[in-house]
Amino acid sequence: MILEIAQIDVKAGSEATFEANIARAAEIFRAAAGCRSFAMRRSIEKPQRYRLLIEWDTLEAHTRDFTGSEAWKTYRAMVADTFETPPQVEHTELTLKAF
Repeated sequence: MILEIAQIDVKAGSEATFEANIARAAEIFRAAAGCRSFAMRRSIEKPQRYRLLIEWDTLEAHTRDFTGSEAWKTYRAMVADTFETPPQVEHTELTLKAF
């Protein structure tokens, strides 16, 4: 299992719009092959910063199969106009789950 972490900074004043659109976009990810979970967290210290946490079966399920697909294009069209800067994305693998 791969965890995608996308840091997204949104334009001031667009937080509510971004949150509403990302909630609608969750259904796009639910239908994506290899997507296992979809969650978002908002920074307390920087309320215009969000972290999108998406679990994928494999790295390729995200980078090869989803990114660039029509579903991805639909998702981006829903949220891109709220971005202050392009999202910063990284993929992680679990190395320890202590409790």
